[in-house]
Amino acid sequence: MVTVFLSRVLGLFRDRLLTGRFTPQELGIYFAAFRLPNLIFELLIIGALATAFIPIFSSYLSEKKKKEAFIIASSAINISSLIFLILAFPLLFFAQEISFLIAPGFSKSEIMMMADFTRIMIFAQVFPLVIGNFFTGILQSFNRFLIPALAPIVYNLGIIIGIVFLSPFLGLYGPVWGVVLGAFLFMIIQIPLALSLGYHHSLIFDFHHPGVKEIGKLMLPRTLGLAVSQIDTTVDLILASFLGARSVAIFNFAQHLQQLPIGLFGAPIAQASFPLLSRVSNQQSLEEFKQNLLNAFHQILFLVLPSSVILIVLRIPLVRLIFGAARFDWEATILTGQTLAFFSLSLFAQSLIHLLTRGFYALHDTKTPVRIGALCVFINTILSIWFVKFLFLPVYALGFSTSIASILNFLLLLAFLDQKLKGFNKAKLFWPALKILIASVITGFCLYLPMKLLDQLVFDTTRTLNLIFLTGIAGFCGLGCYLFLAWFLEIKEVGTFLNLIKKLTKIRKVFFETLDEASW
Repeated sequence: MVTVFLSRVLGLFRDRLLTGRFTPQELGIYFAAFRLPNLIFELLIIGALATAFIPIFSSYLSEKKKKEAFIIASSAINISSLIFLILAFPLLFFAQEISFLIAPGFSKSEIMMMADFTRIMIFAQVFPLVIGNFFTGILQSFNRFLIPALAPIVYNLGIIIGIVFLSPFLGLYGPVWGVVLGAFLFMIIQIPLALSLGYHHSLIFDFHHPGVKEIGKLMLPRTLGLAVSQIDTTVDLILASFLGARSVAIFNFAQHLQQLPIGLFGAPIAQASFPLLSRVSNQQSLEEFKQNLLNAFHQILFLVLPSSVILIVLRIPLVRLIFGAARFDWEATILTGQTLAFFSLSLFAQSLIHLLTRGFYALHDTKTPVRIGALCVFINTILSIWFVKFLFLPVYALGFSTSIASILNFLLLLAFLDQKLKGFNKAKLFWPALKILIASVITGFCLYLPMKLLDQLVFDTTRTLNLIFLTGIAGFCGLGCYLFLAWFLEIKEVGTFLNLIKKLTKIRKVFFETLDEASW
């Protein structure tokens, strides 16, 4: 969590540097260029890793078949790289035509620049990320989480280097080449630890190995589901492009802010729980599986719900602090804050979807999350089109439609998983969640009152220092209120939270032990 927090903070610092050097109109082109590379990466890697590779690789490790597990890993990396090359070459030649299809609201010059960025990113960024994410899966299967968590930090550092040192000479191409540098650093930082664990890469393509075949079998439904979700993401880009390139930038900036608590709390807890859930599933221990899942469920809620409240109440001060450079005007600030607020309504659902889908994957059920996801993507797409093209709402409508679909997705996943596990204990599931919700709502009032009073009576918030004081004081009041209510309502996760703080004192020891282990 500490390393993810550092990565997210660096990501926001990266965004601040971008808004300081480029206009929202220019940044809209930059963000739109990620769509096609991200499409390939998500379909090829996210489906394989989250759904199939880690459970199969972990099962071979648990059966003391380490050498065979590494053969499977080599085959998976080689096959994925081959598929990537087959997909990438045609896209290289048709980048401009595809860019026009996914950003039809852009001008001809914007399309040409977007196509150039896309060509660079497809080859130079995605390929090292493909290999690097397999190393992440290998290390996490060995319960090594620190180095994989450091990888996104160096990825953001690469982009920051591109912004600071290359953009004065290359303009918007600076951060694009920074993305390339970051992708290679992401891969390289994980190699020493993987080698120290015994991994040796082999140039083999064993399509017939039972483990490789099982990975293919498990990932296919998930890949189809991701393909459907990519349609939804692409529709968001298409609609935002009709509102202007600046709307694409505003939408992305709001997403980056709302992903902070998801990336800090939701995804890491779900990710760390996944190998454990996979092992318990293999041991056929249903009650232990349910207990571990519920523990992670409530830990995510405990951390994400108050984060949602903070983002909703303090949306404008936070946007001004993070993105409020001279080139980021007041209208862009307001629209980003509104979009962020609508996204934040479903932060709990977006975070818990990470956990619940992994619960299905650990049980080797990839079809149910795909079906549910496809339905919710369809609903999100229809709502997005209706809001923007028929009701003529601004870009924040895309955040609202995402929240509606995410909450529905969460509810359906929970219902189907409850049925698959022959029922959770409803008191253990809902009572802690209700107490966390009550504490979070009251925290909202504890945030709003001091923010309004300080803004009206004490601080001139046109000055950055005063804005920092206002946000800090209001945030401190809200956090203090939340922790008091958590203690008063006897929410057990507050003990987990305090234990995490204690573990921060040991972070140096953990860090250097990991470096030792990696033979650095």
